[in-house]
Formats: sequence, structure tokens, C-alpha cells
Amino acid sequence: MKNVLVLISNPARPALTEAVVAAAAEALKRAGATVGQPDWLAPGIACDLPFDGAAAPPALPDVDAIVLASQGRRKKLLVADMESTMIHNEMLDELADFLGLREKIAGITARAMNGEIDFAGALEERVGLLKGLPVGKLDEAATRIRYMPGGATLVATMKKHGAYCALVSGGFTYFTSMVRKKLGFDFDAANVLEHDGTSLAGTVGRPILGKEAKFTTLQRLAGEHDITIADAVTVGDGANDLPMLKAAGLGVAFHAKPAVAAEVPAGINHGDLSALLYLQGYRLSDFEERKDP
Repeated sequence: MKNVLVLISNPARPALTEAVVAAAAEALKRAGATVGQPDWLAPGIACDLPFDGAAAPPALPDVDAIVLASQGRRKKLLVADMESTMIHNEMLDELADFLGLREKIAGITARAMNGEIDFAGALEERVGLLKGLPVGKLDEAATRIRYMPGGATLVATMKKHGAYCALVSGGFTYFTSMVRKKLGFDFDAANVLEHDGTSLAGTVGRPILGKEAKFTTLQRLAGEHDITIADAVTVGDGANDLPMLKAAGLGVAFHAKPAVAAEVPAGINHGDLSALLYLQGYRLSDFEERKDP
């Protein structure tokens, strides 16, 4: 069959039952689709429903439902955002906390990630507020990093099956280098926080890595590995991720801001990062399981 409805729940709270799958199948049939037999990728967690015809994904409680083409699901390149995607944190907000500015800077961050204000301008404004912060606070902020569940397994499994994995962030190289090593990414790119070795200068190195740079990096990495961007999966949550999410063969809005979720058909709101493997047709038995840092 030409299409597949992928049903995914949170592995920490499995919510996918045979009854839920049957309800999804009935919803597809009511929309005029011809539905095949369910193919369980992981008991209680993920299931494929193959079908022919045009149908929108049904709304199901505690379950993500994504419609994809059956062919070409396995991807050869992963390009992932870092903050609020591979990790829970927004590191600028963590740094702002040391100056009592978390609420102020977090408000700017939220508006930038929802596409309400220009990313580069918002980045410069927030970094400017950090001028004079001791460089040692970067290490202290790093101890606060909380890794998103499923990230280590996502990277390890894709690499096991021959994919190249890149971490591309509008954040800072100081943190992406750490996260790259912890999760096993092949590559990282981000912005540079300028300092004199003692305190932050309140400026960002040029050029600023924003949404266009993320998209350009996706194109460049695909070219370097002799594949098309249709062979890539991208994942992110903010407005600066939109170009790469919309361009890739599979773009995944992960627990995304409303403005992003509205524009990206493949949205994960319940599952963890291992959902990206199920979307590619991996079974739980295919996983290279890794404990999250």
C-alpha cells in the first residue's frame, strides 16, 4: 500500500492498544481509505497501519498519528536541533539565571522560537544582557543539562544502520560540543559566545547561525554524503528550525511551538525521541539501545 499511518505513544507511559489501533483504522475507512493489517513495531508503543487513499490522521488521546508515504522511510542523514529537542534546556535561559534575568530572557526566547521576532536580533539582545558574566558560569550551566529521553538511542540506532548524525543549533558551540560527545553525534555546529577568557563580552561571533544557516547545513551535509535532502530526517521545535523541517524528506516537529506545529505535518507531542525511529519504520528489535546521559 502507498501510505502508512504511524501510531506512537510515549514509551514511559504506553497508551497504544489494539482498540486504539482499531479505532484509527475505522477513521481511515470512514474517510474512504482501504486499510491493511496492523504491523506492530513495538507492543503498546508503536504500530503501522498501511492504507491506500487520501486520509487525514485521526486525533487520538495520548497517541501521535502521522501519515507518511510507505516508500523511502529510512533516512541516511539526521540533522537535529539541540535546545528543547535533544535536551530539555534553553541554555541562554540557564545562563541568564545567574544574573537574575531568567524571566526576562526566557520571554524573549519564547517569542523568538514561536517566530514572533527575528531570531538573530533576539539572540544578540539576549547575549548582550549577559555581558560580564564570568566564563566559569558556562561550566556551571552545563551541569544543568537534562537530556531528552530517547535521544541516545535515536543517534546510536541511526549510526548503526549507516546514517550520519549532525547537531545544528542556534545556541552555542560551548554546549553543542558537550552534547555531541555525550549522544554520539558525528558533527555539531552552533554560534560562538565571545569572551576574553575571564568574562563574556556580550557579543556573538559572526556569522550568526540561524534558520537559513540550519537549512544550508542540511543541504551541505546531504551533498557531502552524496544523498538528496529527501534522504534526511530533521527534528526541531522552534521557528528557526522551520526551513530545514519543511525541506527534508521527513521533518519532525518535536513538542514544538504552536507556529511550528501548524506548518509541519509530522508532529510528535506524546512520544520521546525514539519516535523518529518508528517514523522511519524501525522496529524495537532494530534499536541500538543506549541509556540517556
